[in-house]
Amino acid sequence: MSLLRIRHYPDPVLKQKAERITAFDGELRRLADDMLETMYAAPGVGLAAPQVGVSRRLIVLDCSPKDGEKQPLIAVNPEILTREGECCEEEGCLSVPEYYAKVVRSEKVTVRFQDLDGVTRQLEAGGLWAVCFQHEIDHLDGVLFVDRLSPLKRSLFRKKYQKILEQRQEQL
Repeated sequence: MSLLRIRHYPDPVLKQKAERITAFDGELRRLADDMLETMYAAPGVGLAAPQVGVSRRLIVLDCSPKDGEKQPLIAVNPEILTREGECCEEEGCLSVPEYYAKVVRSEKVTVRFQDLDGVTRQLEAGGLWAVCFQHEIDHLDGVLFVDRLSPLKRSLFRKKYQKILEQRQEQL
């Protein structure tokens, strides 16, 4: 396994719609393993393949408590079937470091996906798992959490994030 480079906003790969996966092979398993290792090292609770420069419909998640046993979930070609309720939680993103904002999401979702063997699975998720599924599936559609902000907040984000990028350049 190896750590992958996480792409940061405004990398163009983050705005592309990812391709459906049809080959369930060793290459896919390696990518999933590398993505899990990268997500845990970051640290984060979810990671989509476009975030590591691979425009394919693959996400990895683990919303288990930090001090608990790891519960990684790998979802190939995930899609949300149903949504229920509404919540507004603060989100961050490994591709938009150092920026957090409240985003309105569905409180519960039913998700269908394939596992690494190509077997179709379906599950209901609530709480952080639901938010994480929605956030990562958005990545597969070329949508960042900041795209879900109001126009005013998006404008403020761009200004603030530009300053963050400039500070990073000064530190180099």
